[in-house]
Amino acid sequence: MQALLRAVISFRDERDWAQYHNPKDLAISLTLEAAELLEIFQWKSPEQVQAMKSDEQACRRVKEELGDVLIYALNLANEFTFDPAEVVLEKLAINGRKYPVEKAKGRADKYSAYEE
Repeated sequence: MQALLRAVISFRDERDWAQYHNPKDLAISLTLEAAELLEIFQWKSPEQVQAMKSDEQACRRVKEELGDVLIYALNLANEFTFDPAEVVLEKLAINGRKYPVEKAKGRADKYSAYEE
């Protein structure tokens, strides 16, 4: 993960883009790229989405937009000096407490549905 982060930061620095990468603008850009990813799936049925997995052009579009999302997420983590792997592992631990296997397995309910 650190090698990936270094590659992203190196790409940014080679272009002198750090001046534009403040947390607010990175968060905005992350959201915009996530919306572009979402647009690929807009108005598609579950069957159409499943079929996209074997469509080379659709896969390329998803991959490119997902790449943009991940790049902005890594840039934002860098701005806060967060270790991306640590961020993910900590969030998995939090979600594990919110969504215990014995209550959440096979269910898509929000964690508040499990509270007593």
